[in-house]
Amino acid sequence: MFYELISSMAVLVRSKLIRCALVITILSIIIATGQSLELLGMLRPLPSVLGVLSLGGMALLWRDISSKVKGENRTLSSLLSQYFAVKVVGWLGKRQRGKLEADTQNIRQVQEETLLKRLRKTADTRYGKQYDFSSIKDCEAFRTRHPVTTYEHYRELVARVAAGEEKVLIAEKPLILAMTSGTSGASAMLLSTKDTNTEFFLQGVAVCLDAMRRAFPATDSLQRTTKLFYSPTFRQSEAGIPIGPNSSTPASSRHMLNLYTTPAPAFQVPSERDTLYLHLLFALKDPSVGTLESNFASTVFYAFSALQERWQELVEDIKLGRVSPALALEPGVRASLEGQMKPDPERATQLLTHFQQGFVGIARRLWPQLNLVLAVDSGSNQIYGEMLRERYCQGIPFYSPFYAATEAGLIGVNLWPEEERRRYLLCPRSMFCEFLPEASLDQETPEKHTLLMEEVQEGHSYELVVTNASGLFRYRMGDIVKVVGFHNQCPVVEFQYRRGQMLSVRGEKVSEVMFLGALKRAISQWPGAQLVDYCCAESAIMGESCGGSDPHYQVFVELKGVRNLTEEQRYKLDQCVQEDSAVYKSFRFKGSIGPMRVQMVAEGAFKELRKQMMAFSNTSANTFKMHRVLRRKEYADFLLGKTI
Repeated sequence: MFYELISSMAVLVRSKLIRCALVITILSIIIATGQSLELLGMLRPLPSVLGVLSLGGMALLWRDISSKVKGENRTLSSLLSQYFAVKVVGWLGKRQRGKLEADTQNIRQVQEETLLKRLRKTADTRYGKQYDFSSIKDCEAFRTRHPVTTYEHYRELVARVAAGEEKVLIAEKPLILAMTSGTSGASAMLLSTKDTNTEFFLQGVAVCLDAMRRAFPATDSLQRTTKLFYSPTFRQSEAGIPIGPNSSTPASSRHMLNLYTTPAPAFQVPSERDTLYLHLLFALKDPSVGTLESNFASTVFYAFSALQERWQELVEDIKLGRVSPALALEPGVRASLEGQMKPDPERATQLLTHFQQGFVGIARRLWPQLNLVLAVDSGSNQIYGEMLRERYCQGIPFYSPFYAATEAGLIGVNLWPEEERRRYLLCPRSMFCEFLPEASLDQETPEKHTLLMEEVQEGHSYELVVTNASGLFRYRMGDIVKVVGFHNQCPVVEFQYRRGQMLSVRGEKVSEVMFLGALKRAISQWPGAQLVDYCCAESAIMGESCGGSDPHYQVFVELKGVRNLTEEQRYKLDQCVQEDSAVYKSFRFKGSIGPMRVQMVAEGAFKELRKQMMAFSNTSANTFKMHRVLRRKEYADFLLGKTI
């Protein structure tokens, strides 16, 4: 067994340095676990050169570790663990990147292979038998036989899976029943499988880490990462299947927690507010943090907002070597966390000086060796990324690695980390992908117009239709993307908007991208104003509470730097939207659409709205995305109650 372990490790990891180091590590594990006498006896037949190789490997290993930037107060086992994790994932990333490059050169064949693999795996399910998947031999036969679908097509089938019925949509039992974030409507429950997670890691995480290290070589270090994520609450289906968000969680990342600044016991804390405080506390303790990471830029932004509110309390805790008594912690968790705290008046004094200088560029002052902010900052998270770069994280590069969704899993990867423009190469082995031209979306049978990857055109926008490993077949995602180029034969896309997040009171169709562009131009003409957050509502959902009879948009904005807006300033936003949308301008000229009503809300209103939205949709902080177009009257009424 021992020889097999060394052999398999050596095959997996080609580098001589790592191969030698792994042998050393295995020997260390044997000795540490008390198995040395029996197992070391097995080493006698090994040639003596192994000893020389091991010593040489140890010297090379130590030299390589010593040359890297390291976090403070790291144990040897922690450094070795991180070192090997980085090396193995780095090797894997290069391998997967090579596979991706090859796939993009023969896109039609790869897409057909991906589709047929999905169909073969589900051929024996009730759904697969209904559509006779076993007889389908190519893409065209599948597209002819299977209709384009929406969530309603699956609702009853997913309910049967949740109740314990087997082989309904997929061959195996799902890992979880994943809840969507409900950005463009009610939350939907979908299946998350082992294949989905494996593909996300191999085709997504590994490839993006490779792209990250090519673009930002300083990230190839042994510094710790501050990862802002939370332990979500799961409930159980009738059959005992967990129901909750489908994202990385502390539980799913438990083998990697030693790479993060936050100690493992902190993730047992149920309160998001208290967990965030602990994230900040242990990040501030370590001046050598290398990366700030979260699923979305909004989470990083809310963290810095909390830091600005509670920095004095955090500095006091670091000075005294304690965890704030204001946190509601279980005694065992508190004892474990306080065991990792020691009075550090020197660091507290440093922090005090940094905070007293203000919060513009604070990240670089707190962590001088900070290399990167790793978070999605496209789509509805674009404004948070911009605010972070302008204020808290000046001078720190950002990398938005993935385009992914609960419904589809991994969709695309960003191979161009240095570029400000967020574009994603579609992953041809993650899903079979079709495209509905944007111009056909309002037709009675738009599904007749689907195109394949090799048929789309640069500069055109499409709705994604996916067939994936989670039991969705020709599923309309509702995401509209624009093809901005090709990498070999594979489309490169930019996210545009969600269909359910389109403003339209007379059929004018103002997208999220268009509205945000107009809003930013208007704010640039409001002296001193800085955007914190925003959302809109169509007057029809608000009833009598909005006043006026003509259909119009209600816009809620939270701003810094101004106390009020003049009527002229408010009207400027309406003018900017008219400049960008000829149809909206036409309706405004005719009087068919009334003037936009801009409501300025009190500080913190959107934080409170976020809590309400998460509670209603059972969404966790790891997956929450702010709704830019409100579809529930109670959300709009809440903001109306917060207007200044």
